Amino acid sequence: MKKKVEDFVEQKGKTSVELSDVNELKKKFLSKGGMEKDIKGYEVTTCFGGAGCPNTTNSCTRLGKNIEKIIEKENILSFLKENVKRDLKFHHEFRVALSDCPNACSRPQIVDIGIIGSVLPGIFDEDCTLCNACVDVCDENAITLDEDNVKPLINYHQCLMCAKCIKVCPTGTSGEKEKGFRVMLGGRLGRHPRLAMEIAGLHTHDQVLSIVQKSLKFYKENSKNGHRFSHILSSVDQILT
Repeated sequence: MKKKVEDFVEQKGKTSVELSDVNELKKKFLSKGGMEKDIKGYEVTTCFGGAGCPNTTNSCTRLGKNIEKIIEKENILSFLKENVKRDLKFHHEFRVALSDCPNACSRPQIVDIGIIGSVLPGIFDEDCTLCNACVDVCDENAITLDEDNVKPLINYHQCLMCAKCIKVCPTGTSGEKEKGFRVMLGGRLGRHPRLAMEIAGLHTHDQVLSIVQKSLKFYKENSKNGHRFSHILSSVDQILT
């Protein structure tokens, strides 16, 4: 809603938001059909990692642009107008959120498709100095030091693939093993909230685009009268098969 208010104020030629603007927009949206002309059928949200966030793990900027191109071609707005038998509202829109790291500021866990830029760390042959930097920086307590074999040990069940350990390692013992994106499907808020279901593993740029295309196909084939993607999706296997 915050972005909608800002856009509304910008359209009026103003540079700051006042309470009267919020009330005007609220009145407009609560009126019959008041939202419909502002709805484009989908929303693609990114975090501010591209602006230089120090937590960036794997940038989603190019991926986000390519996803938006795919969704635009699917013409979701026309699909919604044909299938929703009442006024369109923002909750009808198909939502994608991308985050450049597991901090997930864009909240990818509660939208139709959520994507998190990730890096799987690995242990390489460079000599470890047992400096403890990787252990100290890991918020998940996923790293311990094997002093007998002089190397770090990574518990991948706890690792969130944020790459902090890689960034602080002075020797290169901890390094990038695999780079890609985590993908989650079917999250939502509302009366019956649900966290998105994650597809196992890391996915390449092209694999993510393929998942998005399959998800949109499934959505358009199965959504009736405005049913959200999350309400018709019970398992990620429905997309992968």
